[in-house]
Amino acid sequence: METKGIISKILPFSSVDGPGNRSIIFLQGCNFTCQYCHNPETIHQCKHCGICIEFCKTKAIYMADGKVKFRSENCIQCDECIHHCPNLSDPRTTILTAKETIEIISKNIPYIRGITVSGGECTLQRNYLLELLKEAKKWKLSTFLDSNGSYEFWKDEELLSLCDAVMLDVKAYEEEEHKKITGAENKNVQKNLVFLAERKKLYEVRTVIVPELFSVLETIEKVGKALKPYVKEQDIHYKIIRYRPIGVRQPYREKLKIPSDCYLEEIQKWVEEQEEMKDNFIFHYI
Repeated sequence: METKGIISKILPFSSVDGPGNRSIIFLQGCNFTCQYCHNPETIHQCKHCGICIEFCKTKAIYMADGKVKFRSENCIQCDECIHHCPNLSDPRTTILTAKETIEIISKNIPYIRGITVSGGECTLQRNYLLELLKEAKKWKLSTFLDSNGSYEFWKDEELLSLCDAVMLDVKAYEEEEHKKITGAENKNVQKNLVFLAERKKLYEVRTVIVPELFSVLETIEKVGKALKPYVKEQDIHYKIIRYRPIGVRQPYREKLKIPSDCYLEEIQKWVEEQEEMKDNFIFHYI
């Protein structure tokens, strides 16, 4: 029996989620609750409370047999449903098998290099994820994962064999700061940082810059030191991402500040002054 995945959405084309043009599959569900999450509606599964229904003007969302249902043909993407959901969820998810998922993106295959599976946290739906990567390989697509690093990759050779590379989020290096941001510890994140580099499966590290929440330079420096033995042999990208309030839930949207251009320039200048870092990583400031 085929495993079905709970899909938040499928983005046909992206040029910022791995090498080349890619289709992105966002899976529903996450084990972190990041303060600055730009997609908080992907954190939890729908609880079928029905609160969102009254805010749907086109009746794309309705209740049937005690469960919230979704008519995609009626949806105008106003997002009122997720703005009023008290559970950090989305009633518009789709349940698909791996074959059905690949069939949806099959028309794009001539124009993409591969797929990237994101979330939420994609590894929470491991069985579906395995089947999806296997299907993608049949089409000779490269397979990337975007992960928060909580998964024990070092225990899963089957998944590693099907995954070409991982883009790893490092929210903060120090554990207490990481807990403050995400509500979770980061021992696995730190371990995966080194393990994936050792296995040459680490394509990119991502850190969202929110100076009020963590020590930015300390995090960048410690990531650099952890990966120093590996960056000479492989290209590892480090994406420094400016916090933006788009999609962020209250009260954090108003509380957190957007880092200025000047602040980003100071970070870039500091990195360039670090001898062990400036020539090793491929830095991106966005």
